[in-house]
Amino acid sequence: MALTRAEKMVARLQNMQAAVPDIEASAVVSVDGLIIASALPANAEEDRVSAMSAAMLSLGERIASELGRGAVEQVYIKGDSGYVVLTAVGEEAVLTVLARKEAKLGLIFLEMRRAAADLGNML
Repeated sequence: MALTRAEKMVARLQNMQAAVPDIEASAVVSVDGLIIASALPANAEEDRVSAMSAAMLSLGERIASELGRGAVEQVYIKGDSGYVVLTAVGEEAVLTVLARKEAKLGLIFLEMRRAAADLGNML
């Protein structure tokens, strides 16, 4: 039986997380704040993650535009317990990753770029 597009996207997210064990969770969210696909832990609220991801991307785009920084490639937040990293997936979606505080950001950024390209082809 062939996989649906959403199932293929979830599989790609899971592959990304397997490739970089410091990634704890990930999701693809529409720019409108709706979940497209996710590999979030059971205790995560998909609606909350999706709404905040869309808002964070929108704010990042506005800041970059207003301050003459060009198109946004990534937005990331460093907190006491780890990172939240967002990157665009085409024009319609954003890839959100939650990573441990010990994470190697270069490896995460590389894998996110690869995943975003693959996911963009699936949209």
